[in-house]
Amino acid sequence: MKKRFFIACHYLEIGGAEISLIGLLQAIDYTQYDVDLFVYRHSGELMQLIPRQVNLLPENKKYAATEKPLRRVLFSSAWEIGVARLVSKWKYWKYKTKHPSSDSFVAFQIIENEIYKYLPSLFQYGEYDLALNFIADTTVVLDKVKAKKTVTWIHSDYSSFQVDPYLSVHLFDRVDVIAVVSDAASDAFVQVYPTMRDKVVTIENILSPAFVKSRAEEGIVTDMKSLSGEVKILSIGRFCSAKNYDNVPDICRRILEKGITIRWFIIGYGGDEPLIRQKIEESGMQEYVILLGKKDNPYPYIKACDIYCQPSRYEGKSVSVREAQILCKPVVVTNYITASSQVKNGVDGVIVPLDNEGCAEGMCALLTNEALQQSIVRTLHTRDYGNMIEVEKLYAIVE
Repeated sequence: MKKRFFIACHYLEIGGAEISLIGLLQAIDYTQYDVDLFVYRHSGELMQLIPRQVNLLPENKKYAATEKPLRRVLFSSAWEIGVARLVSKWKYWKYKTKHPSSDSFVAFQIIENEIYKYLPSLFQYGEYDLALNFIADTTVVLDKVKAKKTVTWIHSDYSSFQVDPYLSVHLFDRVDVIAVVSDAASDAFVQVYPTMRDKVVTIENILSPAFVKSRAEEGIVTDMKSLSGEVKILSIGRFCSAKNYDNVPDICRRILEKGITIRWFIIGYGGDEPLIRQKIEESGMQEYVILLGKKDNPYPYIKACDIYCQPSRYEGKSVSVREAQILCKPVVVTNYITASSQVKNGVDGVIVPLDNEGCAEGMCALLTNEALQQSIVRTLHTRDYGNMIEVEKLYAIVE
């Protein structure tokens, strides 16, 4: 008899974790496992990529309300969720008065603790062999579904957040397995939650090279224009503090001042867009740093670039970096804590300092070294960056 999986996520907008969920769904053996996918809000470009074998559960208005603008929710039939979100904001404000250095990650912890009591049960879908919180709330797999085993998946580097362990330890204490996307991120998580060490298992973001390569052949790139001799640099990710795009204009300016002609394109969206545009204007980089917005299919852009750069302040394990490696592009990453888990410096990419001057100098060293670029590309052609076999770690949890 087939085993049953329940997988929860917030939505399927373009993003690294969301793309890795599609990779997971593509990797599952549907002759052995049935999968119910519960998406809080049925929105996002990746909805169309859900494999046909997956049973997409109906959208639930109260779960969807956790992802909608607060004003709309307060004046809807799911108003309790809106009130809970307001209470969470008030509790976070009180928390901040006592812990001024805390960041917004604590707000997400508070919201999860406050909202779950108003979310309806999903028991009507029967019992599952495994319930997986992929990008949602641990409370859902613990309290809203029936499951023999529960897993929550951590996609971030916990050493980079101001986490309050006391706000979530009661959830991690109840879950059976805590999956983390890299060994380095696993170590960082255990530093914050040392009593959870025995529950932590590394399961990398799952990505199919065949999928990436086929998608890279779809569509023609017309808005990534550059002049003859200019190097096309590409970055992809949400416009948020973690991705560090607000520093790209200054880094770009420093590279140009060293006599290297580049044009830096960024694909993404998010709340930091006004800040990034402000920094572009302040640096006078309007012609050289170009925001391309959200793209349903970013892979042709990776194929069209010369260098892929991930200038992040922190990452769990960047899906975009793996995609660029699959497409054999020289990769530059900043020296965030988990960088060396993904790039071997000088072999299949380059790791540069995180500060703007160091980053610019490191990028210039690569841009002026054609032999190194060619060596990296040759190495990328010999390596298999696919890891569909990672899904077997989930099977082992069930079996």
